[in-house]
Amino acid sequence: MLDAHRLAVLAEVAHAGSIARAAERLSFTPSAVSQQLAKLERDVGARLLHRHARGVTLTPVGVALLGHAETVVGELRTAERTVRALLGAEPAQLTVGTFASAGMTLVPAALADFRRDHPAVALRLLDLEPPDGYGLVSSRDLDLLITHRYPGAPLPDPRGLTRTLLRSERFRLILPAGHPKARVRRLTLRALADEDWISGSPGVPNRGCLDELADAAGVALRVAYETRDYQVVLALVEAGLGIAFVPEGVLGRVGPARIEVRDAADARPAREIFVVHHRRPGPLVTEMVALLGR
Repeated sequence: MLDAHRLAVLAEVAHAGSIARAAERLSFTPSAVSQQLAKLERDVGARLLHRHARGVTLTPVGVALLGHAETVVGELRTAERTVRALLGAEPAQLTVGTFASAGMTLVPAALADFRRDHPAVALRLLDLEPPDGYGLVSSRDLDLLITHRYPGAPLPDPRGLTRTLLRSERFRLILPAGHPKARVRRLTLRALADEDWISGSPGVPNRGCLDELADAAGVALRVAYETRDYQVVLALVEAGLGIAFVPEGVLGRVGPARIEVRDAADARPAREIFVVHHRRPGPLVTEMVALLGR
């Protein structure tokens, strides 16, 4: 039978991305972590990690074992929290993971309402870009994950967790204030094909969405500025450097005189926002999900 402690070390190393960072989190020496991993590899009969200058990556066997390790660690942490709560030895805590734009628009009000109703609960917020975070929910490093899917992107395997659609958020086309094409009655991607666009780099979800929209419209769009940060996108558009699609929620912080907000007639993208948690969520998780859905 595999040792649960060694599985926990594997999960920590995978989440940290390096043996040194995992050792720091576990209050071990790097040598002790390496020894535990070596023993686990002997138990399994296969190599679990590739070591390189920037840290470690999992082998295919390591990836397969990680999902089980996260589940084991999650169950052990659930048992420990249950006992400590019954003994009154540990204050309640809620850890939420979220992507950047939801952390700016969706999460603050929900956290503020939660804090008002539960002043004794310790709150913790982690910044995670999708599809990251599912394993952290499995291992109970996260109680709740807020994540998204862009059009055309696959959804990750929920790994036995509960994933619920929270809302669908449409994207708006934004142009610099006074842009001549903002006054065109029927604006299409073809009419905007000669513009400089602002989007993420190849492989980033919003860039994949933009490329898919361009393919569907039969045009090639020129991405001149690459960033996944929507605050940077807004600043670049305000400066007159290009145009972009952005989630509607981020527009609340922008003065209407600084940009033009339109919809493209042939492209109306929207992304789905989900919450992910264990199948048997505690009352604090259930309440936070309800607050996020308001």
